[in-house]
Amino acid sequence: MNLSQNYFELFDLDTGFVLDRAELDTVFRERQKEYHPDRFAHKSDAEQRQAVQNSTHLNTAYETLKSPLLRAQYLLTLQGVLTGEESRKQLPMDFLMQQMELRETLAEAPDTADPFATLEALESKASALEKSCFDHFESAYAEGDLESAEESIRKLQFLNKLLSEIEAMEDRLDEEF
Repeated sequence: MNLSQNYFELFDLDTGFVLDRAELDTVFRERQKEYHPDRFAHKSDAEQRQAVQNSTHLNTAYETLKSPLLRAQYLLTLQGVLTGEESRKQLPMDFLMQQMELRETLAEAPDTADPFATLEALESKASALEKSCFDHFESAYAEGDLESAEESIRKLQFLNKLLSEIEAMEDRLDEEF
């Protein structure tokens, strides 16, 4: 295994946002068997260290490719586009205002007549926005519009965090009831 090999090459996949998850899973299991450190227990220390590095690289690649958000970020990284804090340009004001409204709804949900219905509606809305952002990312990336693709990623990061917070609140409310 070449540790500098890009994640798509590692799994013999075409580089792109859309991938066959079943194929990824199958190739991962095959590679995992091939590079698992236990298979190198009887080898030299150097070979054992290399096996651990290979296994770590394989696991990181798999986790990245199986997550649509991480895969999208990785695709942009391959194009030299940073999606971390250092790349931040201002997101559109309408999106930011929408995020504030969604977060207000989340904060007020426990005090509503039916908190679970409120959270379910909020989750549905956030999931629809997430799908729209992924669709926009996919088309922008395919067209080579990396700036729009990067903006989609930044929006997706907000939505991903919101969806996690909704789930956490549902869990807290489940514990209370």
